[in-house]
Amino acid sequence: MRVTQSMLSNTMLRNLGNSYNKMGQWQEQLSTGSKLLRPSDDPVGVTKAMSYRTQLTQNAQYKGNLDTATKWLDTTDTSLGSVTSAMTRVQELITQAANDTNQTVDREKMLVEIKQIQQEIHDLANTKVGDTYLFSGTRTNEPLYKTDPTTGEVTFNDEAGTDIEAPENGFGESVNIEIYNDIQLDINTTGAMKMFGKIDEVFTRIEEALSDSDATGADIGSILGGTNSVEDREYTTIQGSIDLVLKNRADIGAKQNRVDMMSDRLALQKETLTKQKSNVEDVEYEEAITNLITQESIHRASLSVGGRIIQQTLVDFIR
Repeated sequence: MRVTQSMLSNTMLRNLGNSYNKMGQWQEQLSTGSKLLRPSDDPVGVTKAMSYRTQLTQNAQYKGNLDTATKWLDTTDTSLGSVTSAMTRVQELITQAANDTNQTVDREKMLVEIKQIQQEIHDLANTKVGDTYLFSGTRTNEPLYKTDPTTGEVTFNDEAGTDIEAPENGFGESVNIEIYNDIQLDINTTGAMKMFGKIDEVFTRIEEALSDSDATGADIGSILGGTNSVEDREYTTIQGSIDLVLKNRADIGAKQNRVDMMSDRLALQKETLTKQKSNVEDVEYEEAITNLITQESIHRASLSVGGRIIQQTLVDFIR
């Protein structure tokens, strides 16, 4: 009989210990908000949660990369828009200069403004985001144009070479950024040196024409272009240079659209991953509270029954 009572006592104490552990588990889940308190609680769930956390971390990294790409592309688009406006003003001035009623002095005044516009375009070619030059290819710490401190002459960076079609040492290379798993997007204008070089050629033609007292209105007007001539297609007229800028700007616009679509994709992915992670990790409070209350009731019942078992055993021991 005493052996049986001893077994009952041991069983009762073991069950009480288990009951304490279960109540402690529910209480800890309620206080932390997580049902994965330790790997042994749910090994499969812990593995899934770790996977979701890793993917969310990657998602955040790609979101940061997209923010960088957006800043780069938006600034590039703004700069090219300013270049277009500047060349449009040059177009207006040359249209005026092509009128044969203008005297040489009038054209010289126009040339002064045009040279200032060219300087502004050189400044735009050296646009930076922070310390990063946008139009210098992978040589982002180098300006596309440099000014000779002695003569004040502005020329392409010596490191870029002289061939505007094939600049050297990274000035014509793509700046790539990873926007998703193994998906790279080039965020710069790889043909920037060609574009600004062609614009410089147009300004050279303009300066020669406006400085020539014998130049006729027709001579000056030929620089305007817009007739789909060979010169237009070679971008050596004002309209041709504007078309080249617009072509590069359209390329930037396409990249901006892609970045926007990828941003939407990442936002949806983040929402899905967060929900999946929550389903695995987060406590359902109503269920947890119900389970805790139920476990407390079971525990009180166990204590009540156990108290009678212990009393009977002590009495038997005294006897």
